[in-house]
Amino acid sequence: MKYMLLIYGAEDSWTEEEREACMVESMGIGDELSARGKYLDSSPLEPAATAATVRVRDGRAMVTDGPFAETTEQLGGFYILELEDLDEAIAVASRLPPAKKGTVEIRPVLELDGLPPSRPLPGGPAEAGSGRPFMLLCYDDEGAWTSAGEEAHRAAMAEASALARELSEAGRYVSASPLHPTELATSVRVRDGLRQVTDGPFAETNEVLGGYYVIMARSRDEAVQVASRHPGARFGSVEVRPIFDLSALRGAAPIS
Repeated sequence: MKYMLLIYGAEDSWTEEEREACMVESMGIGDELSARGKYLDSSPLEPAATAATVRVRDGRAMVTDGPFAETTEQLGGFYILELEDLDEAIAVASRLPPAKKGTVEIRPVLELDGLPPSRPLPGGPAEAGSGRPFMLLCYDDEGAWTSAGEEAHRAAMAEASALARELSEAGRYVSASPLHPTELATSVRVRDGLRQVTDGPFAETNEVLGGYYVIMARSRDEAVQVASRHPGARFGSVEVRPIFDLSALRGAAPIS
């Protein structure tokens, strides 16, 4: 089953040296999982200060600088993995170095018909004209979707899939998927060498992460324009975050 591992932590809890060592160690774990056929994708995100949040109300797009939620611990990166079950996902999450200072939230990925095949993130600076990768984090009010009804939810899923196909045809699509509801979320922390596992998401909020896109865009403004077309922006918020370029760290020895 596919799982998304969401890495939350306080951005000011790491020195630059610790952050680089964390990234190198995390890449080593990713390489190990790839060799076992369990790795699909991962990346850290640029700091929350680079984010933009998009909402569409009454047909008007409202864009604000900053992340979806102003919290001490922000989403700092993600993994997409193909794993046997939740127990294996917990085992992987507890090995990730950010679990020692923050939280790793585990969410099962919901398979959606009609999405284009995923493609790997660029391995270095994008070619001229192709832009850079951005992550679109779709935060939904699950209660609002319940009130809207199943037919409205199916129509929104179809609209989101159509947008993904359009982006794919334009060479702007990397990957996308909805997530299962937060009632299936699991949060993992490691403190003083002891693993702490709790049911539920990292944070209890009205709007929760319901899915994601990874796209290529020439600028944050272009990524915001795509986010404003996502149906989730009409019921919740879409946070736009640039993805961190790891190419300069590739080839560094894993930190033991």
